[in-house]
Amino acid sequence: MLQKNYLYSFTYDNTEHELSNLEARAIFNQEATDKIIFSKIKVNPSSSAFIKNRLEIILSSENYPSLIEEIKKKKIAIEGFKVEYFVIKGDPTKYPQRLEKLKDIGYSIEGDPDYYHPTTTFGLCWHDGIWYFGLLIKDKFDWQKHQKKPCAYSNSIHINIAKALVNIAGQAKQEKTLLDACCGAGTILLEACFAGRQIEGCDINWKLCRDARINIAHFNYSTTIYRSDIKDISKRYDAAIIDLPYNLLSAATNQDLKHILTASAKIADRLVIVSTSDITNIIQDIGFQIIDYCPVPKKGNLKFIRKIWVCEKE
Repeated sequence: MLQKNYLYSFTYDNTEHELSNLEARAIFNQEATDKIIFSKIKVNPSSSAFIKNRLEIILSSENYPSLIEEIKKKKIAIEGFKVEYFVIKGDPTKYPQRLEKLKDIGYSIEGDPDYYHPTTTFGLCWHDGIWYFGLLIKDKFDWQKHQKKPCAYSNSIHINIAKALVNIAGQAKQEKTLLDACCGAGTILLEACFAGRQIEGCDINWKLCRDARINIAHFNYSTTIYRSDIKDISKRYDAAIIDLPYNLLSAATNQDLKHILTASAKIADRLVIVSTSDITNIIQDIGFQIIDYCPVPKKGNLKFIRKIWVCEKE
């Protein structure tokens, strides 16, 4: 069976550039160039805060008239379609020309268009001398509803980071089992549930476990949250996400951090760790090696930097 080719476009601000690259390396085994990636790996754009569009490439050509002829030969017939032009860096096509090209494609498809509630959206773009036409799937940003969860804390991890951590831990494999080892009020759990991931949570703080369960139930998701010390979890997972405690609500000593990481290392072969300090020595002490890393400055406070460590057993 011939594998499909996809073109992904990305969006992020300066504070998230390195995090987006780290996520892309985990999912696609490559970084975006000019905010695009070509890949045979299929990913739902809404599962990432940084993927803007996914174009499932149907046809491509260096010659635009030839592309139109090939579209006509396909004899695409569909009611309620829409065609969108999306601009990639370096595209010299002016706005009036883009509109004309959208008309060309629209007239090459049988059926009545629907610009406001399309059943199918087609996309057209130009990159590096080649025209690409295909099915366009966009991030609908439905996950932004999680910003209004009933139980929230000002020092909780940002939703964009939470989504990236889920993708970095699970890579592009939906079947991987994940554990949020210090789940707090469930910010990471919400993003994993939204993306259809197999995840469970754990926290030693009963109040945070209660709040996480309230948040999960509020959005009609389902997962297991253990009110437990991580050392008492015996179930094994493919990967564990660990947002190490560092604030006043859950202050922790270096001994506490080592305890959490040591216990996590016994039940998962891949760890994705968030910390505000250098934990290189602890990672080495538990028998893991750092295979990737990036710093993530906090928006509005660039002096506050979270460090993300991707680790696997040596």
